Amino acid sequence: MGVYLDPGFKKFEMTVKSQIYVDKTNLIEETNRVLGTEQRYLCVSRPRRFGKSVTAHMLAAYYCKGVESSAIFDAYQIAKSKSYKLYQNHYHVIALNMQDFFTYNKSVEKIICLLEAAVLDELKETFPNVIKQNMHMLSMALDKIYAKTGEQFIFIIDEWDCLLRERKHKEEDQKRYLNFIRNLLKDKSYVALAYMTGILPVKKYGTHSALNMFDEYSMTDPHQFAEYVGFTESEVEKLCQQYQMDFNEMMIWYDGYTFANIYKQGISIKVPHIYSPKSVVSALLNGRFGSYWTRTETYEALKVYIEMNFNGLKDAVIHMMSGGKYTIDTGFFQNDMTHFQTKDDVLTLLVHLGYLAFNTEKSEVYIPNMEIREEYRLAIEGAKWDNVVNMIKASQMLLEATWNMDCTKVAHMIDMIHTENTSILSYNDENSLSCVISLAYYSSTNYYTQIRELPTGLGFADIVFLPKKNSDKPAMIVELKYNQSAKGAISQIKEKNYVTSLKEYEGNLLLVGINYDKKSKKHQCIIETLSALTS
Repeated sequence: MGVYLDPGFKKFEMTVKSQIYVDKTNLIEETNRVLGTEQRYLCVSRPRRFGKSVTAHMLAAYYCKGVESSAIFDAYQIAKSKSYKLYQNHYHVIALNMQDFFTYNKSVEKIICLLEAAVLDELKETFPNVIKQNMHMLSMALDKIYAKTGEQFIFIIDEWDCLLRERKHKEEDQKRYLNFIRNLLKDKSYVALAYMTGILPVKKYGTHSALNMFDEYSMTDPHQFAEYVGFTESEVEKLCQQYQMDFNEMMIWYDGYTFANIYKQGISIKVPHIYSPKSVVSALLNGRFGSYWTRTETYEALKVYIEMNFNGLKDAVIHMMSGGKYTIDTGFFQNDMTHFQTKDDVLTLLVHLGYLAFNTEKSEVYIPNMEIREEYRLAIEGAKWDNVVNMIKASQMLLEATWNMDCTKVAHMIDMIHTENTSILSYNDENSLSCVISLAYYSSTNYYTQIRELPTGLGFADIVFLPKKNSDKPAMIVELKYNQSAKGAISQIKEKNYVTSLKEYEGNLLLVGINYDKKSKKHQCIIETLSALTS
């Protein structure tokens, strides 16, 4: 075994011996399917904390020659596959974590020479009769090995895009690096499989890519790799049962990444919701829910992008903070961290970084869960969006006024919030009003699960606040009207019998009707209790 050539299975063995391991070995069946074909080039990108390196170690352990990994894999799903034994430990593997090389503060040329020399040293030990000591070009050495022995190699490149992220303003460095990868891998007979993983999809130059031989699987469209992006809903539910954690609370904190249906052998398969593995594991091992995002990356990374001066970007962020969704065009994103033409390019990058989720079918982005929402709150405070920060801080007072059934104060505070943020919170219908109310009640996430358009009774309640487990706060049904009346909103709750699906909260339920009068530009509010409704 070597460091880069045939590294063995020890790293993956440590993963499966960990306290929590979720079986994702069926991904190997997907790589086996394209092994030795024209589709053997795979670039699978996903955010930090989503298990990229674990996957790289798994593939190395499975394919690596010179070891016997059955003791690890026989207990897992891949062992049921017809291709399992066909390719196991059958190939020489060249495994590279590019982060290891680019930590050196050297020129790209020197780093590439360092990488080639490191791999060549190990190739010379394994193929002493083929590789001469004076050979310094890796691709030529591999060509010669293939010509003499027929041996093919599997390339596993982790953090492939680290240079694009760390030297994001040095385009010549990027071009030199991408050309090195292309010359090493493209149209090479010695490549049985090339699996690259990182955060960004393959870098584009205009409409072209230096690595156009790769099929891309990213957070905007992961195709058949969707279920391997993170933990699925059923996997997380089983873990919650095992660790006696509240699954509903787990969903609130870490759920939200969804993908389009995939097709396997002509059959459409629904992809389950995906959770960040790092966050779920941290919550389970610590026995409490919270934001684990900042443990690995500060909010500064997000702040840099939401502060960019693109028309409509701030409005889009605030709209999503309120629970809304925003339509974007991902087609012009250059797959790097510097070339932004519009706000859509910035929002597309945030999808790849994990700060937004993406609905492929509707081309909509949104903030996926409470953990990420907290990151936006921190970033907004750091960006000094004072009006929004003040609105979030005032939301606790608004919530307390609602609990106290102080209708006048509730209406006044919503007036104030709207007036101070008119450039962002513009009304044109009830949906716009709903986004504003959701943001105005931002602090409710400490006590409630907030659900918009909840099917209940004979219709859909605009916003329902369900108390979290062990909470002593009242459930709330909020009905909104635009240029009508708050009394009409309360009447609709009663007439359509919205409370029937909230029977468990009887005796502890508030009905809130809010109307915005277009002419006076004022809000009206009426609050009733369930007991008032039934009396």
